[in-house]
Amino acid sequence: NSRYQLSSLPLQILFYVNGIYYIFYFLVTLAMIVYKSQVFSYPDDFLARDLALLFIMAILEALRLYLGSKGNLTEEEAPLGLSLAVTLGSVVLSVYFLVWQTYVLKADVILNSVLLCAYGFESVLKVTAIAAFVS
Repeated sequence: NSRYQLSSLPLQILFYVNGIYYIFYFLVTLAMIVYKSQVFSYPDDFLARDLALLFIMAILEALRLYLGSKGNLTEEEAPLGLSLAVTLGSVVLSVYFLVWQTYVLKADVILNSVLLCAYGFESVLKVTAIAAFVS
């Protein structure tokens, strides 16, 4: 009655690295929003929106990483699938900070491009892991 381990080590490592990177991303993006609000004329309602979206993104990120890690370690496709769905929200918010936020600096472009690449790579590994769990 031997049972193979189906959970993905590369995916688990990527969850950990993404968690560390997101903390860095959040702090730098928050600092840049504060910087932009001091240096540029930042309409108040736009400042509030950018800050609110950053905090919503942080909540989504925590949920995404928790569900993904739990699903991978317990080899259950449902939490991993939910994590994949939440990733779509995170991608939309990352694109917002890359393209649509009030002021986009070169640092925003770099930070969000790295984040989007990580989401893409992680999503491929999630789909692969879900396929392994289901089969």
